Amino acid sequence: MSTATKPNHIGRKISRIRELRGMKQEALAMELGISQQSVSLIEQSETIEDEKLEQVAKVLGVSVEGIKNFSDEAVFNIISNTYNNTSSDTSTIIASSLNYQPTFNTFEKIVDLYERLLQAEKEKIAYLEKLLNKK
Repeated sequence: MSTATKPNHIGRKISRIRELRGMKQEALAMELGISQQSVSLIEQSETIEDEKLEQVAKVLGVSVEGIKNFSDEAVFNIISNTYNNTSSDTSTIIASSLNYQPTFNTFEKIVDLYERLLQAEKEKIAYLEKLLNKK
């Protein structure tokens, strides 16, 4: 019996991305304007309509291609290649961290992450204001 997952199971990929984002099904459902049970059905589906996939991708903050090409192995490879130190000696950890040479501009990444966080907060505020105005 094989326990390997099908590589093109879009629902499982959505589920993993949602989990990695620290988002519950209920939160995704609320953002999509559907029930938690509907999110569960989406995550169990091998395929999803393009329109729904675009909505899910937007809420998760990734591209449609990012969902389609997602792989757990790639995530774990990135993590293990980014920082690999088995030492428990603090001075060794600090020294190896100082020698870390990323292949990207860290300042640009920090600015990008800050801008995305700021945009997410603005969207959250707008959504909450919209909810308050309905009452």
